[in-house]
Amino acid sequence: MIIVLAGLLAGGVACRRGQLAEPAMRAPEGVPEAKIDPWKQAALKIEEERGEDTGRKAEIEIPAQLKHYADRRRFLAVQVAEWRGQRFETPHDYAGLVALIRRGEFVEAPALGADFILYGVGENASDEPFTHYDRATGKSVTLYATDAELEQEHAQIDEAVKGHDESLAALAAELKLAPKRDRELRKKLAEESAERRREATALRERRKLLDGFYKNPKRRAALAAEYEELASVAREFGGRAYDLGDAAARKEFKVRLLSHVRPAALKVIEEVARAYREKFGRHLPVTSLVRTDEYQRRLSAVNTNATLIETAPHTTGLAFDVYYRYMTAAEQEFVMAELARLRDAGRVEALRERRDHYHVFAFLEGKPPDERLVRAELGGGEQSADEEKGKATTKQQDKQSVRGGAAARAAKGGAKKPRAARGRR
Repeated sequence: MIIVLAGLLAGGVACRRGQLAEPAMRAPEGVPEAKIDPWKQAALKIEEERGEDTGRKAEIEIPAQLKHYADRRRFLAVQVAEWRGQRFETPHDYAGLVALIRRGEFVEAPALGADFILYGVGENASDEPFTHYDRATGKSVTLYATDAELEQEHAQIDEAVKGHDESLAALAAELKLAPKRDRELRKKLAEESAERRREATALRERRKLLDGFYKNPKRRAALAAEYEELASVAREFGGRAYDLGDAAARKEFKVRLLSHVRPAALKVIEEVARAYREKFGRHLPVTSLVRTDEYQRRLSAVNTNATLIETAPHTTGLAFDVYYRYMTAAEQEFVMAELARLRDAGRVEALRERRDHYHVFAFLEGKPPDERLVRAELGGGEQSADEEKGKATTKQQDKQSVRGGAAARAAKGGAKKPRAARGRR
C-alpha cells in the first residue's frame, strides 16, 4: 500500500482509469482530443511542486533590463513608437483580426508548441455573439447573420421595455398605498423600482445603439460585411468549421483567433522557449498573445496590467506574456537573462510585472524604433539617448533628466498629457 502511494506521489499524477490529473489551467477551447493529454502533461510539468519557493516568493535578482526606466512612461512610449514608425494596422475587433490574419500579417501559435505552451490564452473570451467595436465611442454593437435576427432583437427589447414599464407602474401604485410607517416595505419597493428603472434605461440605450448603426445604410452594409468576413473564415479555419450560431463554437473560434501573433514575436517566443526547455525540461508558459481593442477594454476590467492607452502593446500583435508563478529562482533568473540579452541586442522591450508575468514586446524588424518617435510619445523631451534609456548613474545626470522632462512639459504649455501617459498598466 505504501509502495503504491509513493508511486502516485512521485508521478505527480492522480491516475484513475488511465486519465491524467487535471492541471490548474484548462486546455484551450477546441484543442483536438488527440492533443489534450500531451497538453495536460506539459501543463502538469509546469505546475509540479519544485520543493522550493517559486514565483514572487522566490528570492531573485531582477536585471536592470527588466525594470522600469527612470521615466516610467518610456516603457509604453517605446512600444507605441514602434507601432507609429511601422504604420501597421491593429485589430479593433474580431472581424478586424480576421482581416489581418487573411492578409498573412499574423500566424497562429499552436496550443502546444515544440518548446512552449499556451497557458490561459483567450481565457477571458466570451461565448457571446460577435460584435463590431466602434473605437470613436468605445461601444460594441452586435453583428447579425440576417435582417430577421435584427428584427427579432428589436422585438425582444421592445417587449422587455414594455414589461419594465408595466412593473414600474405597478410598483408606484403599491408604494402609494404602502403605510408610511412601514419603512422596510417602502424601502424594498423603492429599491425594486430603481433596479427596474436601471434595466429599462439599459434596454433603451441598447435599442438606441442598434438604431444608430443599423438605420444608417452605409453602417449597416459595413456591419453585414464584417459578419460575412467572420463567417467565411469560420466555415473552414485550419481544417475546422465553427458554427457562429452556437455559443460554444463561438468561444472556441475566438480563442483560436486570440492565439495569433506576428511572426517577429513568435520567433522570440520560440527562441526563449527553446533555451528554457533545454535547461529545465519544461515548456515555456505563454499566457497572452494578440488582443483586439475590444478584448483589451474588457480585460482591463479584471486585470490591472491590461493597458488602456490609445494603442495597447498587445493589439499590435508584437507583445506576449510569460508566466513565472511556478518558476523557481533559478528558472526565473534564466528566463530574465535571456530576455535581458535580447533587450541588449535591441530586439525587444521587456518588463517583469508584479502579477506573475514577464511582458515582452518584439520589434518588427529586430531593432528599436527611431528615438525621435519615442521622444514624441514622451512629449518632445530632448534628453540624450543614454539619459532616455535610464543609463545615467550619477545624481547630477538624474537631475538633468528630470529638468529636461519638466522643461519639455513647460514648452508644451501643460496642455495634453503624452499619449503614453494616458493609460495605466
